Amino acid sequence: ASLKPTDETTLFTSAGMQLLVPWFRGIVPPTHPRVATCQKCFRADDINEVGRTPRHMTFFEMLGNFSFSDYFKEGAIEFAWELFHDVLKLPTERLWFTVYTDDDEAEEIWHKRIGIPKERILRCGRSDNFWPKAQWEGPCGPCREIHIDLGEQLTCGRDDCRVNCDCDRYLELWNLVFMQFNRDADGTMSPLPKPSIDTGMGLERISAVMQGVQSNYDCDLLRGIIAYVEELSGKRYGDDAAHDMSMRVIADHSRATAFLIADGVLPSNEGRGYVLRRIMRRAARHAKMLGFAEPVLYRTATFVLQSMADAYPEPAQRADYVARIVKLEEERFIQTLDNGLRILTEEVERLKAAGANTLPGGVAFKLYDTFGFPLDLTADILRSENVIIDEQGFEACMEEQRQKAREHWKGSGEEAIAGIYRQLAEEGIKSFFTGYDTLSDRSDILAILVDGQTVASAPEGAKVEIVTAATPFYGESGGQTGDHGTITTADARVSVRDTRKPLPDLLVHVGEVASGTLRTGDAATLEVDAERRRATALNHTATHLLQAALIEVLGDHVKQAGSLVTPERLRFDFVHFSAMTPQELDKVETLVNCRIRQNAGVDTREMAHEEAVGAGATALFGEKYGEKVRVVRVGDISMELCGGTHAQASGDIGLFKILQETGIAAGVRRIEAVTGAKALEVIKDQERTLDHLANLIKTDRPQLETRLRKLLERQKELEREVESLQGRLNADQAGDLLRQAVAIDGVSVVCGRVDNLDGKALRELADQVRERMTSGVLVLGSAHDGKAGLLVAVTKDLTRRLQAGALVKQLAAMVGGGGGGRPDLAQAGGSKPELLGEALASVPQVITEALNAA
Repeated sequence: ASLKPTDETTLFTSAGMQLLVPWFRGIVPPTHPRVATCQKCFRADDINEVGRTPRHMTFFEMLGNFSFSDYFKEGAIEFAWELFHDVLKLPTERLWFTVYTDDDEAEEIWHKRIGIPKERILRCGRSDNFWPKAQWEGPCGPCREIHIDLGEQLTCGRDDCRVNCDCDRYLELWNLVFMQFNRDADGTMSPLPKPSIDTGMGLERISAVMQGVQSNYDCDLLRGIIAYVEELSGKRYGDDAAHDMSMRVIADHSRATAFLIADGVLPSNEGRGYVLRRIMRRAARHAKMLGFAEPVLYRTATFVLQSMADAYPEPAQRADYVARIVKLEEERFIQTLDNGLRILTEEVERLKAAGANTLPGGVAFKLYDTFGFPLDLTADILRSENVIIDEQGFEACMEEQRQKAREHWKGSGEEAIAGIYRQLAEEGIKSFFTGYDTLSDRSDILAILVDGQTVASAPEGAKVEIVTAATPFYGESGGQTGDHGTITTADARVSVRDTRKPLPDLLVHVGEVASGTLRTGDAATLEVDAERRRATALNHTATHLLQAALIEVLGDHVKQAGSLVTPERLRFDFVHFSAMTPQELDKVETLVNCRIRQNAGVDTREMAHEEAVGAGATALFGEKYGEKVRVVRVGDISMELCGGTHAQASGDIGLFKILQETGIAAGVRRIEAVTGAKALEVIKDQERTLDHLANLIKTDRPQLETRLRKLLERQKELEREVESLQGRLNADQAGDLLRQAVAIDGVSVVCGRVDNLDGKALRELADQVRERMTSGVLVLGSAHDGKAGLLVAVTKDLTRRLQAGALVKQLAAMVGGGGGGRPDLAQAGGSKPELLGEALASVPQVITEALNAA
């Protein structure tokens, strides 16, 4: 089930039972009396502890078995014991069992039926053995827990250290909840109609126990991600406590980020999106602490989905989409992270110099408002400096901003309008649009503006803004660009290059006086560029057809997120969570053209806003609408509230062709398309390209695909031949290199230069040598394409004494570069291939120094 529950009263799926609540309550009949699950879950209650402790995580997988009026206490306890004792074979002497304070029945089952000594069965109160512990509206009940003693080495040292202590010695493995009650909003508990069983066990916890490690992060579910971070960073887990914590944070937050986005949560400033943004920014900060200057979380998130694809195939199919969303968010935050950290560092130094330990709320607010630092991220950074935040001061700044926003919102529509336009409106100057019915009209010139000031006249060559009492010119709004054309008086001619609509009742013609002198009060003839208007209208109607087709192909979640309609093309932005497939694009394009051929009539009429919405009309362009709205209906295909100009029938569009579909923001896609003559022109260009390609490979257009396939197959054959020859050459080179091996302090070292090999070829050659090395170090260097390449390999038996990553980093510095990798294999590059010989000559000294330091 998704991490984004359908129940909007909760932000995330935080427990395995959450999706089964209707079954527990008896609202929906269970489809099965017994259910077992492995459910992905997300909790952000202790986000700042993630990475610091061995147990805290945001994303985890919850194992559970559930009974809906089938088995109850006895069955749940017997199943638990069978799993722990017979299947997992956990040592009984290390297990502890807790029951609710007055649950005699559960204790009897553990003691008499299972055989657990009474001294290992503990009674605990509501805070420990009633689930859920926090206030919860819904099914609940007393629980029985199984804990394991991980050893005295993890004890807190207190005399009263025992089960439920805050230290890491006693680990809760499984919670068996006896769902007996339903808690109302006011806290009142009433018996459930059918008592049930809800159990939960963290997969990460039990994996760590079974694998003999003492931290969730050391089990194989997370260790692989940490190893990937090691590979990317060139740092080794276990060498530095601060780096270890950063790697744990990135591992956990990468899992949470990947699955939240795959399930439809997008980073934002509210709700689920805000929580996601918090963990992404916390991960980005720890990536910087590991030395990453460029985005990396998008790579680790992709690795997560790929490595967990067997268990979760659907999210893995969205890996590319997830990576794009994450990278975009990372790039945005990285731009401000350095500046924010610099300000925070300076402020901490100032506080320490003054002997203070409280960061002013105003500084914390500036970091939040200007640099995107969530308050808890700032607190997390300050924790190591023993500095706290003046949270009351922060809240005061937040409230001040909210008040300003409210005041700005109240004044928007007046304060945001340029003073001169407001002044014209106050003087009673306004325009009436006549362009729905005509492209030519006569009217008086009410105002002329030059450089933002009203003037009585404007000479030839003057850049002007003109307001007339009536105009057929459409002012830019709703995504449709303004009309072009001419305004002519008895003494002047104006070339109109744009038309704007700064106020609902004010249309402004922007242009240049082409000849004569223009005067206020003159009678004028206004002529819209008919061809340009017609092309714009065709694209606007096509936009309505496009949205309808997108909803039909992709789903009702598609919403308009912006548009641009010009004579040349249309652009439509819409909410959708992944890139459209070629098949989807083809369906949309085919559907739009089918509806064009239907030649459906375009009907426009005014009606009351409520009436229009009630009839099913939707707002295409997100405009502010008054009591009366204009409804544009294209046959039975679409019905939109729209103030733009349109074709008379869908058939007027002629042809619709999609140019491209791209992503422009998190969860927002963009389609660009052309219609009519422009669409035909695009198709002709594509045909010319096909003809050109056909001529290049000496064939005709119908045979182009067949001919290309044959050429590609031939290319693959040649590549295989080259690979085979390279393999033989590598084998010969490997033998030559092994014969050059020297002993350094008892370690066999093979060092050689093999020019004109790229990184992949170096690795392939290294594999040939390593297959024939039982123990030793291999160092290869190659000058290729004006760059120096280096590779260091260390056999497994020597990695405690010699680290490939450290060796290659030291050698790379000599050729003007850097690099890293795993302890047994690392690569690097440099910009100074002329120094490669010197670097390779220093290998004996570098290895000797490393051995002496080990």
